[in-house]
Amino acid sequence: MTTHAPEVPIAVDGDTGVWTTDGLPMLYVPRHFFINNHIAVEEALGAERYAKALYQAGYKSAWYWCEKESAQHGIEGDAVFHHYMKRLSQRGWGLFSTEMLDIAAGRARVRLDHSAFVYQMGEVGRKVDYMYTGWFSGAVDQIADANGFDVRTVSRQTQCAAEPGVEFGLFEVTPIT
Repeated sequence: MTTHAPEVPIAVDGDTGVWTTDGLPMLYVPRHFFINNHIAVEEALGAERYAKALYQAGYKSAWYWCEKESAQHGIEGDAVFHHYMKRLSQRGWGLFSTEMLDIAAGRARVRLDHSAFVYQMGEVGRKVDYMYTGWFSGAVDQIADANGFDVRTVSRQTQCAAEPGVEFGLFEVTPIT
């Protein structure tokens, strides 16, 4: 088993109990706890409505994260996106790999193996990784904006390992026309 944790610095404030990584406050919860809460909200709102809310929240959060990490580590352009995929992979969401990235054109394709949602929910016959879609557009758009590219994007999941016969998740980022 490959270990990713040593590369992620975690600091715990002895007075407040607040966990931080690279200066950003973090929460640490068991996967089943998070996913059970996710499922409860999905059941209350409906998957489509919940996915729309998560898209906007994820977009905003990814933009903020990329902006802060770029400054924290002195990285820019494609390196920010690759760093984001690495950090997501190190935090238990699944293993994210960039199959294609063209920031200036507002395009990316991200593969997801070992999704936390699929591990917890199993093969349920539908796409369950919709929480991630806004993350990819938020990251691409922030990086594009920081580099002076006039592009905005939208992301969608094209396949999910929770669907019959599908081995991995796949996300496409395309420009809004």
